[in-house]
Amino acid sequence: MNQPASAAPPLFSPLTRRRFAQFRANRRAWWSLWLLFGIFVLTLGAELIANDKPLLVRYQGEFIMPVFQEVPETRYGGEFESPTVYRDPAVQALINDQGWMLWPLIRFNADTIHFERAEPTPSPPTSDNWLGTDDQGRDVLARLIYGVRTSLAFAFLLTLATVVLGVGAGAAQGYWGGWVDLVGQRLTEIWSGLPVLFMLIILSSLVTPGFWWLLALLALFSWTDLSGLVRAEFLRTRQLDYVRAARALGVRPWTLVWRHVLPNAMVTTLTMLPFIFTGAIGLLTSLDFLGFGLPPGSASLGELIAQGKNNLQAPWLGLTAFFSLSVLLTLLVFIGEGLRDAFDPRHVNP
Repeated sequence: MNQPASAAPPLFSPLTRRRFAQFRANRRAWWSLWLLFGIFVLTLGAELIANDKPLLVRYQGEFIMPVFQEVPETRYGGEFESPTVYRDPAVQALINDQGWMLWPLIRFNADTIHFERAEPTPSPPTSDNWLGTDDQGRDVLARLIYGVRTSLAFAFLLTLATVVLGVGAGAAQGYWGGWVDLVGQRLTEIWSGLPVLFMLIILSSLVTPGFWWLLALLALFSWTDLSGLVRAEFLRTRQLDYVRAARALGVRPWTLVWRHVLPNAMVTTLTMLPFIFTGAIGLLTSLDFLGFGLPPGSASLGELIAQGKNNLQAPWLGLTAFFSLSVLLTLLVFIGEGLRDAFDPRHVNP
């Protein structure tokens, strides 16, 4: 008689499923997560939403995608070998004479200057510029989309680097203890006491600031707070009975840390992730506002706030920056509260 096949083990443990159900039951956190994910996905395709080049051109029976390829003006019967300026009325007439163009929703890139505007810059919102233009004639909505993408990507990478460095340092100090913990704590205290802003000011005079340079520098100083929390969790967890039993059975240290100690310590890390993410967005915005962040002219939320400060007669600049930052940070706080409640054993989903 055939024996019934044994059921496959569940992919997630009952505790993980309970925590996920608890997080999903928090409607505010659940919908905030999806809304933030939707914003991030939309801004990843910023070039397909806001661009001064058509998405698709059909000319003389041939399909061309200017978003992904540079085409000289002579290809459309123009006089210059330089890349085509599709906003030029003469170029548009040449293309429409023997084809058509499919434009994105917003016909401006982050750096496109709207020369056709008759009003002085910064100009108020119109049907062409839904959120107006800044003091250089650039579309505010286009710069907002690109700036949100930069802020979210920067915050994600900085959070990832913070977790890797903070968890690694805290795990080493908490598990091995002794001289490793003593020396590590003293080095962490010295490192966290360095003035980050002053170092940014000094280094900005030596090298040209950029996205990756700024990310690497801030990652070197952002892990200290998280490492202290992970260290405390490792110091507590390594004294538990199951960890001592595994050590007595000869389980290798790295296997013991990875399989038995780290999952317990990651509870604190996961609940801190949205707040680390929020701090990263605020830090980049502050540095851009002060002029020590991304290169001048880059689309960012901090640069938009600086535009609003310098042009008080154009309230749409400051209001756009305020509401966009408020929405992003509020969503992240709601997600953080949901994670905190999901990992709290006192909150039981009915």
